[in-house]
Amino acid sequence: MNAASWAERPTVIGRTGKTAVLAAIVVAVVFPVYMVVVTSLSTQEEVTRAGGLVTVPGELSFAAYEELFAGGVVTRAVLVSLGVTVVGTLLSLTVTTLAAYGLSRPGSLLHRPLLFLVLLTFLFGPGLIPKYLVVSGLGLIDSYWSLILPVAVTAFNLVVMRAFFMSIPGEVTDSARIDGAGEFTILRRIVLPMSRGVIAVIGLLYAVGYWNAFFDAVLYLNDTAKWPLQLVLRQYVYQGQSMFVGQSADVVAAGQSPPPNLAIQMSIVVIALVPVLFVYPFVQRHFTKGVLVGAVKG
Repeated sequence: MNAASWAERPTVIGRTGKTAVLAAIVVAVVFPVYMVVVTSLSTQEEVTRAGGLVTVPGELSFAAYEELFAGGVVTRAVLVSLGVTVVGTLLSLTVTTLAAYGLSRPGSLLHRPLLFLVLLTFLFGPGLIPKYLVVSGLGLIDSYWSLILPVAVTAFNLVVMRAFFMSIPGEVTDSARIDGAGEFTILRRIVLPMSRGVIAVIGLLYAVGYWNAFFDAVLYLNDTAKWPLQLVLRQYVYQGQSMFVGQSADVVAAGQSPPPNLAIQMSIVVIALVPVLFVYPFVQRHFTKGVLVGAVKG
């Protein structure tokens, strides 16, 4: 009896084609990052010779990074983004975990109405003006909490985590209740240790969202000293070197050529990419397992 077509061993041509497609995808993803990094380390002569983004590295220079961090604007913005990301991720994980566990228990208080409200947010968003009025009414304008509280819980992450909790065998939690354990004890000692994969994935999604967010900062932060890194990057792309003109003037006065404008732009992009690239490999092995198990078994 012949095996199904999807169960047959791929032919040499098939394996070669898959390898070629995967290699092309990797090149398409890695090559732009490579150009950004090389351009951020290039001198004005290299950028002029390339006519834009540099693909073949020549003389490398860290002048663009020295320019950014010497000005103090980017250093402060990095610290702001790190603080918002860490605090926001911890708060979002805590609230999402507690809400998901409560909604995963069929007999919990107001289980169905609360779940209906959560699912309703998939269809209807709050809108920009009502959201701004709520943030303003709570007195969060020009506060870091305006970057955290309005997006503290995402319905998609909540539903995925709830589905994962529901996939845990009920016999495990029932045996703990027979032994006298309460709900918080069951959550802390039984459910959470079994849910490290989905927690890592949801934490990564929240962290990337907080790190890359800039639109809320545009709306709610009037003090430029509180701007996160992504907003500094956006403003710099629009305004050029005006944010760092003092440091450039010092460099010119010392008889040195300032770093090219394009190199400074690319160096900010590199600084914005490094934390995500550093964290992602540590949770990548949990990504497929955490999302798919929670989504399929729910």
